[in-house]
Amino acid sequence: MQMLLKLLKDGEFHSGEDLGAVMGVSRSAVWKKLQQLEAETGLEIHKVRGRGYRLADPLFMLDAQWIEKNQADADWAVHVYDSIDSTNAQAMRLIESGEPLPLLVLAERQTAGRGRRGRKWVSPFGENLYYSLAMRVDGGMRRLEGLSLLVGLAVVKMLREMGINGAGLKWPNDVLVGGRKLAGVLLELTGDPADVCHVVIGIGINVNMRASEEVDQAWTSMLLEYGGVIDRNEIVARLNKELSAYLSAHREAGFGAFQAEWEANHLWQGRPVTLLAGSSAVEGVVVGIDAVGALRLKVGAEIQSFSGGELSLRLRAAPET
Repeated sequence: MQMLLKLLKDGEFHSGEDLGAVMGVSRSAVWKKLQQLEAETGLEIHKVRGRGYRLADPLFMLDAQWIEKNQADADWAVHVYDSIDSTNAQAMRLIESGEPLPLLVLAERQTAGRGRRGRKWVSPFGENLYYSLAMRVDGGMRRLEGLSLLVGLAVVKMLREMGINGAGLKWPNDVLVGGRKLAGVLLELTGDPADVCHVVIGIGINVNMRASEEVDQAWTSMLLEYGGVIDRNEIVARLNKELSAYLSAHREAGFGAFQAEWEANHLWQGRPVTLLAGSSAVEGVVVGIDAVGALRLKVGAEIQSFSGGELSLRLRAAPET
């Protein structure tokens, strides 16, 4: 499959005869391999009599060596997989096996990708970014305060540098453009919460996805916002650069140093919202966040703070005056 993908990834037409000659197989064997490729990856292959075969769009395969050479000061070991259950799950397995840290896990496809609150993260082959950074943390969970919000800042900065100017944050872990979700962050911890622990920073970004019937909420992608297919290797390199810088500053100064920057990028700042926690709901107006990333709402005449992985925020209509 890898050889066939490399031959077709330019998005140009290739005859069955040429493909067979390079692969050392017959034209009928090429046809069978193309059918297998479509079935295994979900990629759309155009077949035109007299011209041959081509992918519907050019495909930029992830390149671990290129990323490692172009990640600025990050200096993270990069592990790339064709298909995996979840990059976060694989990062956890690599931590348990004693692999040197930090390390970055990327995949062309996830078969069991997940987001916050156990939601499925739709992960088609070769289209989006499935990214998990594993790190050791000394000093326990207090060193991680506000970390997921900080990661969102790094994602937004990278997106804007790549021309997605409308990107902004939704508390706690979403990146939106025009009210539609483009990216999300999921942190998972292992180890001693009071001493040495490990964190996996999971980031999912819709990059070259044009359509999906599986996503159960309003979504967009970099391609839809930008207007063209984007090399995911460049996105990884830029994200590594931004994330490395933010993480370094966070270790030195804590999340409080980024509180104002985060609020300035929060799309729902000052908006009336409903905060859902299980079967209960709280209505209020977003005031901002505190120094550890908890959401601050004006509920009636009071300012209240909320935090927790099971909370969900929804916009509501502003009251009529």
